[in-house]
Amino acid sequence: MRSDKVRLGVHRAPQRSLLRAMGHDDETMAKPLIGIANSYSQVVPGHIHLNDLALAVAEGVRQAGGQPMEFNTMAICDGLAMGHDGMHASLPSREIVADSVELMAQAHCFDGLVLLASCDKIVPGMLMAAARLDIPVVAVTGGPMAAGRLDGKRVDLITVFEGVAKVASGQMTPDDLARLERLACPGPGSCAGMFTANTMACITEALGLSLPGCACALAAGPEKRRIARDSGLKIVELASRDLRPSAILTPAAFENACRVDLALGGSTNTALHLPAIAHAAGVSFGLADFDRLARQTPHLCSMSPGGPMHMENLGAAGGVGGVLRALAPLIDASCLAVGGSIADYMTERQPDLVVDGQLVIHPLSAPVHDQGGIAVLRGNLAPDGAVVKQTAVAPEMMRHQGPAQVFDSEDAAVAAYDQGRIRPGGVLVVRYEGPAGGPGMREMLALTALISGGPLSGKVALITDGRFSGGSRGAAIGHVSPEAAQGGLIGLVADGDMIEIDIPGRRLELAVAAEELERRRQAWRRPAAKFARGPLARYAALVGSAAGGAVLRDDFSQGSR
Repeated sequence: MRSDKVRLGVHRAPQRSLLRAMGHDDETMAKPLIGIANSYSQVVPGHIHLNDLALAVAEGVRQAGGQPMEFNTMAICDGLAMGHDGMHASLPSREIVADSVELMAQAHCFDGLVLLASCDKIVPGMLMAAARLDIPVVAVTGGPMAAGRLDGKRVDLITVFEGVAKVASGQMTPDDLARLERLACPGPGSCAGMFTANTMACITEALGLSLPGCACALAAGPEKRRIARDSGLKIVELASRDLRPSAILTPAAFENACRVDLALGGSTNTALHLPAIAHAAGVSFGLADFDRLARQTPHLCSMSPGGPMHMENLGAAGGVGGVLRALAPLIDASCLAVGGSIADYMTERQPDLVVDGQLVIHPLSAPVHDQGGIAVLRGNLAPDGAVVKQTAVAPEMMRHQGPAQVFDSEDAAVAAYDQGRIRPGGVLVVRYEGPAGGPGMREMLALTALISGGPLSGKVALITDGRFSGGSRGAAIGHVSPEAAQGGLIGLVADGDMIEIDIPGRRLELAVAAEELERRRQAWRRPAAKFARGPLARYAALVGSAAGGAVLRDDFSQGSR
């Protein structure tokens, strides 16, 4: 076993002595050592229940003849960090999570890992670590919270964000907002719609790294605890078989996962995370693959924020397995998974399950939209690509041309909204919010919720080198690459410049003469770094383009830069 390097032979007497200090004996030290990477904290609603699930995982590990060894890693709640300087820390935390899990497993020679996590950056960070370590793993995503209920209608966190704009525009009273605030998030788990956390849980299952049914099992339900226990049983089996992520994370597996994402209309953040996981696994998968697959894969589930469905509805309709079954002609069912093969994950879609007059999972023959959720735009404004959730854009905004209103930060754009300075018909340009320029590529849910929840809904577009929450909707185009801080054309846009957006045509163009752009380029100066020291300064210095998943530079060979 891999763990023999820690505990076998005369030279390892000191290590065995340290293990005995924690209550180990000869019997437990002979068992496979299974690390449980737990992102539990009392800060994040998606994580506050994970200690209970860790107990179930450990129970399964012991029952299967392994020895669980739990450790913790960090977790940032994007909802709590949203709309202020705290959001700079969110995307960089993905790298910290990945590094901490990898270093713990490397140092202690675990024979296998159970990855117990929830929420936006933590799940992809742990999957990146799994791909780099290439030791047997099973992921247990913590599960969604139930949707809230207000006056008989389902509500969620995005309803609250958009409620702020409704109060500002007189569509809702402060008392109604206070009532909504108390009911929208009724308990533990990741926010109830197809936002980034739940999108990543669905991708994890579709990749084959969690057991069937894991993504949709509610955080507070008994099914999630059963899956946690079964995952503990499963990891000991996988360790004995030496089934590693490299056998699971194949190019076909990434295509399967991307198709499920596109069919669900998932978060645009997956255009960062899936390429980053692929990079860690040594698989080539990027924006061109997203766009190619989106043209072939229809949108089958009208999930919040773009539609009425929540995770509990998707679970009742067959979950990720039901989506895989609906996509069957497009899926490589032979791909290996921790639960067998992807063929074993394909559960029956419940064709008669209707919510608010709509099927939860549509058949291929009658999709919600003919193309998948994410479109990749290119043009002089984004030669390396920009990303939009096209299934959450109003039809009248799929093609739009308007004058630019330029802001050098999200904060400046929000202030302009609050002051009534945003003009209908225009294109908001929010720049210097990219991976390096932000740094950290802040999500802009505060801004998009003000637009979508207020009188400007469907009347302005937004483009940025930053990114959006999985809960954002509307003509919000992010990940513009190259970013402004790296000399991208978005840094040269001026107020009043005409910008053309053509989502069906996949185009994003700035209508300014080349001579004028060259004059502006000569006058442009890179802004000073926002952080001079510490983790955010290091991140800004090392991070790559959003078009490549915003991964950190990892080529440190002699002479590389």
